[in-house]
Amino acid sequence: MDFSKVILMTDLDGTLLTDDKQILPVDLEAIDRFRAGGGLFTMATGRGYEMAKHVADKLRLDCPAVVYNGAAVYDFQQDKFLWQCEIGDKAVSIIKHIAERYPDIGVEVLRGNVVHVPYLNEMEQWHLDLESVHADFSALDDIPRGGWLKVLFAYPPEKLDGLQQYVENAPELRGVHWVRSAPMFFECLPEGIDKAAGYRELIKAIHAEDRFTVAAGDFMNDYAMIKSADLGAAVASALPQVREAADIVLCDNNSGAMAQLIRHIEQM
Repeated sequence: MDFSKVILMTDLDGTLLTDDKQILPVDLEAIDRFRAGGGLFTMATGRGYEMAKHVADKLRLDCPAVVYNGAAVYDFQQDKFLWQCEIGDKAVSIIKHIAERYPDIGVEVLRGNVVHVPYLNEMEQWHLDLESVHADFSALDDIPRGGWLKVLFAYPPEKLDGLQQYVENAPELRGVHWVRSAPMFFECLPEGIDKAAGYRELIKAIHAEDRFTVAAGDFMNDYAMIKSADLGAAVASALPQVREAADIVLCDNNSGAMAQLIRHIEQM
């Protein structure tokens, strides 16, 4: 297939990035070849601005990206939002409800380009340290209202399973979209928002409606994007449900999955 007819969007953690958060040279070379042939390459990540920017810089990203698990489209070249969808005031009561029931929970509020941390635990501190994020540690009631794009709950996986089950059966915690983005992360997004929705908004923003869409991922927050793309790809290390949803299963994220996907597109 002619690369100039394609837009390729990939998840970062567990897909494009190796387990030690690097991009393999073989993948970078394939991405450069794809773009040189006229392909549009970008990323769809649960990361916010600060955690995503250094990856965008490493990729020399020349196409806007989907961030906050679909709640925003951001142009890193112009350093501005092209589109965003806010959670709304319901998020405050949701956080208070969960923090009261699970007092050792870690919480991030992603608002614009700022990471607010009203509740800190060891798992949340690990998350911040992983990408050297400079967070605002204001109390929940001191975080300005408006511009909230997502809320992330950080908890050890064995505890998060119970929290997820509780949330799924609590009527007062509905009216938003919940998604497990990693074994230790459970996210609250605006209702109707996921990476597939963000992908659609990005395509509209850059007028790429005539492009063949490709999406790659590994976890449940990638499921909708993979299902909705013309070609959905999952890495071998993806969750079983994600692999089943994909049209093609690649090698794992430590073995050059993006290079393999680009070769597959080229041969279509």
